[in-house]
Amino acid sequence: MFAVVTPDTIHLPPGAVVRLPGSWQDYQALNEQLGDRSSPRIKYRDGEILLMAPLPEHGRKVSVIADVVKVLLDYLGREYEAFTPITMELPQKSGIEPDYCFYIENWEAIAGKDRINWGVDPSPDLVVEIDITSYTDVNDYLPYQVPEVWLFRKNQLVIYRLQGDVYTVETSSRYFPNINVSEVVTECFKIAYERNTSAAIRELRRKLVNKN
Repeated sequence: MFAVVTPDTIHLPPGAVVRLPGSWQDYQALNEQLGDRSSPRIKYRDGEILLMAPLPEHGRKVSVIADVVKVLLDYLGREYEAFTPITMELPQKSGIEPDYCFYIENWEAIAGKDRINWGVDPSPDLVVEIDITSYTDVNDYLPYQVPEVWLFRKNQLVIYRLQGDVYTVETSSRYFPNINVSEVVTECFKIAYERNTSAAIRELRRKLVNKN
């Protein structure tokens, strides 16, 4: 199967990544053409448009990690807002669709809002990305100053924390400083693949209760 991108048709086979030179106006036109479709995903940076059709495993992996984050936040009694899908845009500069994002420290600023005004409202506190096709670049979130990005690549969770104007790899999350989230995610994926996602999340809840 071949990738097809025309003014009338956008079709990418699963796993395909297409890079096109293009302006912000071209990006907006493609976004309008895609409408509410969840695939392909699209982003814009520095005169380049990228399209990616996720593989089936992509959705499963992001769902597991998002469930882990929610369980850990509930365990700590933290309030939050979570979004997927969502498009983050800074006109003429950047457009990106994170797999999942969480407002934790800034949830009150966007609670009840149907639209987020990027550049005015705060950015998400935590973004979760699954990278299977080398489409994801953590630096795409620099313009938005997202404090923390979790990137799951090659079956390993990497935590990036914003330090000034660069992302650095960290061993712990600022939102879960006393929890080894990489270890938790690895264990949940092990159970999810041996049994199913619900069993993995139930086991995580059980372990957290037993810690108290």
